Amino acid sequence: MYPGFYLLLISLLLGTATTASAANSDRPDCSRRLTLALHDHGLLYSADTDSGIDREFADQLITRSGCQIAVSVMPRARIWQLIESGALDFSLSGVATEERKRFAGFAWYFTNKYYLLARRDAGVGSLADFARNRKLKLGAVRSFRYSKNANDLLHQLDAEQRVEYADRLQPLYQVLARNRVQGMIIEPFNYPQIETIPIRAITTVIDTGDPPVAHGLIMSHKSLSAAEQKKWRSLVNEMRADGTVRRIFGNYFRPELARSMVEF
Repeated sequence: MYPGFYLLLISLLLGTATTASAANSDRPDCSRRLTLALHDHGLLYSADTDSGIDREFADQLITRSGCQIAVSVMPRARIWQLIESGALDFSLSGVATEERKRFAGFAWYFTNKYYLLARRDAGVGSLADFARNRKLKLGAVRSFRYSKNANDLLHQLDAEQRVEYADRLQPLYQVLARNRVQGMIIEPFNYPQIETIPIRAITTVIDTGDPPVAHGLIMSHKSLSAAEQKKWRSLVNEMRADGTVRRIFGNYFRPELARSMVEF
């Protein structure tokens, strides 16, 4: 063998190692066990069946990243507290607010619209009608944030002590059926539940007038550096680009609705 051949071989091997190292540096750091929490919320996740859009999304994150991620289920309000403290790394389907941006980063993977589900006998046709009638109360999940007009309604009624809170949706459906509250904010993930429980016949769906709101992977600033968040954001973008997110949503919604939610 000629000496030049060995130099060429060494150069190629070093180049391959450098390329592999660079590729690995673009992937998330899996040197520790990470944590992710889901919340019970219609088609996003059902604790009864351990299934839903966010369950499938979490499984894809685990497979693609190669990281060990411990998945748990807890109330939404608790999730936000742990994300802020750094005791929890991730959650899913999060809506950003200015306050939340101080302690969390986001990687968007779908958008959807919010609506007011109101009792027919409340006699309202808009959010303004609901707000004007001081006899009406709204049901809401603690720490949930919606679109602008829906949030404005929630904040106004909360200040007037006209909101009844719960840790999840199911109790709100019950108090709505019993007329303890006369309305609640819903989104497409709630439609199947509404159709299968005895409130569809006594309620009407009212448009909030808001555009769709982005939802995403929630990442704790305290536990994940900006560089690591960028890697996870790239992973989510890959899932969107190759059709994985659309396929997941297509398992739960008709094709045109799934497409409208994930292509933005």
